[in-house]
Amino acid sequence: MNRRKITIAITGLNNTDNPGPGIPVVRGIRESDKFDVRIIGLAYENMEPGIYMEGALDKTYLIPYPSVGMDPFMDRILEIHKKDPINLIIPNLDAELFTFMKAEKLLKENNITTYLPTIEQFEERQKNNLEAFGKKYGIKVPHSKAIASINDVPDLKDEFDYPLMVKGKFYDAYIAYNTEQVINHFNKISAKWGLPVIIQEFIRGTEVNVVALGDGTGQTIAAVPMRKQYITDKGKAWSGITLGDQNLISITRNLFKQTKWKGGMELEMIKTNESDYYLIEINPRIPAWVYLAVGAGQNIPEALVQLAMGEKLEPITDYKTGIMFIRYSYDLIGKISDFEKLSISGEL
Repeated sequence: MNRRKITIAITGLNNTDNPGPGIPVVRGIRESDKFDVRIIGLAYENMEPGIYMEGALDKTYLIPYPSVGMDPFMDRILEIHKKDPINLIIPNLDAELFTFMKAEKLLKENNITTYLPTIEQFEERQKNNLEAFGKKYGIKVPHSKAIASINDVPDLKDEFDYPLMVKGKFYDAYIAYNTEQVINHFNKISAKWGLPVIIQEFIRGTEVNVVALGDGTGQTIAAVPMRKQYITDKGKAWSGITLGDQNLISITRNLFKQTKWKGGMELEMIKTNESDYYLIEINPRIPAWVYLAVGAGQNIPEALVQLAMGEKLEPITDYKTGIMFIRYSYDLIGKISDFEKLSISGEL
């Protein structure tokens, strides 16, 4: 088989206790027999573990955080592209997606492809818009409210019962059982991710998630649901198992049909004891547990690359149920000279 040569740049290499999706995406792409791939890592910090994983990346470049502004951020991307031509960029972190979406035209003019939702799609599923999103698309969503000051906290008792959820606009979610805990979580989250902080009704039940891929026309190309088996104190799945829940698949397909979502998505849902489904969050990219979908028979990273390269795909509907993943910590041994080279030159 003639494999298509392609260079892909990937972010989200922070494979820690709060893992980014970058390395699982890399693993899926590496397993593809359709591409002769060269993978460039785009790292925000020189201690991101993915940089030093043997066999994962062919080259790594440091890039600034998007908070520096779009122009200097894209200047660095195009500087790398001039030195090391990139065919496709797959951004994997919520906080960078808006910048990449705004720069889609600029990237395309420089022959760099992305495969991302539109800014309108991105904005309407934001946590502070999620309740309206649910009403628009016929999905049950817990009551939520965005607050911008701790002065708003005492009034929450008029709208919410305890416990309730306190969430950052990008990441982090904590359960609060009283006003004092809400204030503590508010201060911690706002210092890290900024304002607003989202207050959400707590729904009792089992957390179930779906990783899915849409082609932008309303078609669901791939979808695999799973149940979290073990959840860390950061709310991250440390183990999970694939489910044969056709209700979750139907919810996903209906949502993609209505929104015409383009790219990867993770739906985080709660299934109650009464078998009701509540959407608690939509992550607008591939999640860190995507390699479970690969192991279950749907190589979603590979399919995303195919779509980005202009290939037409039929929906992948089969996958294995009862497939489990478990994360573990692992000590990487490396050379301080590699760390120094990356820190000084910005590449490795």
